[in-house]
Amino acid sequence: MARPFVKMNGAGNDFVVVNALETPFAPTADQARAIADRQTGEGCDQLIALEPSKTADAFMRVWNADGGAVETCGNALRCVGWMLLQSSGKEQVTIDTLGGPTTARRAPDGRITVDMGAPRLNWDQIPLDEAMDTRGIELQVGPIDAPVLHTPAAVSMGNPHVVFFMDHAPNDGFVTGVGSLIEHHPRFPEGVNVGFAHVVAPDRIRLRVWERGAGLTRACGTGACAALVAAARRGLTGRAATVEVDGGELRIEWDEATDHVFMTGPVEVERTGTLAL
Repeated sequence: MARPFVKMNGAGNDFVVVNALETPFAPTADQARAIADRQTGEGCDQLIALEPSKTADAFMRVWNADGGAVETCGNALRCVGWMLLQSSGKEQVTIDTLGGPTTARRAPDGRITVDMGAPRLNWDQIPLDEAMDTRGIELQVGPIDAPVLHTPAAVSMGNPHVVFFMDHAPNDGFVTGVGSLIEHHPRFPEGVNVGFAHVVAPDRIRLRVWERGAGLTRACGTGACAALVAAARRGLTGRAATVEVDGGELRIEWDEATDHVFMTGPVEVERTGTLAL
């Protein structure tokens, strides 16, 4: 069965988006992997389906490049938000996900702002394997007496994140080596997205992310939110910062009044096509 799709990206994090509001779309893990394959398929970090919702404008379902279903994706929320805003003419739309509902609205310069909700900061909300302070969890990389990295922060933005703070932005080999090691560490029963953050200034963070089930990505929206929350909790930044990812810049604000995290960033439509399943 042929299904039309739209190829989009948010700061370089790219998606194949299928409209399943009227006709269900339920790919197997193998089909999702095949679609995401950059050599033989359409090529994307995540496959997205827009489904009907009784409580929101749409439900966003997300599969990672490895074929596994995940809770949510921040950059995809902006892309889906843009599509729903365009088609409905509304000022604000609500998108439901397995990670909970969120809202999207237009921002200046064609960007989209998404309300990512309140960060989840308790150990069992991330989740971790045992109780500990999530501002700096018990985890290290390298020799016990001279670890390369240690005591990262843990945050859930509807999906689990761990954030290591570094004095520079690491290269691809380092991100891949450490990220793939930590992604399935027993500390994280549901796996984890691994962020490497360099605080450039109190209002600027350079971030690279190894994404659970997708690998090294050009941007990770929930990862950018997690990095800002983790940095603010440690007093390394204020509650708002520009997070510089490989694919561009995201503006992240952790609102004190509501405790919600707001992410503003670009949306790009690359092309349309048809999937042959």
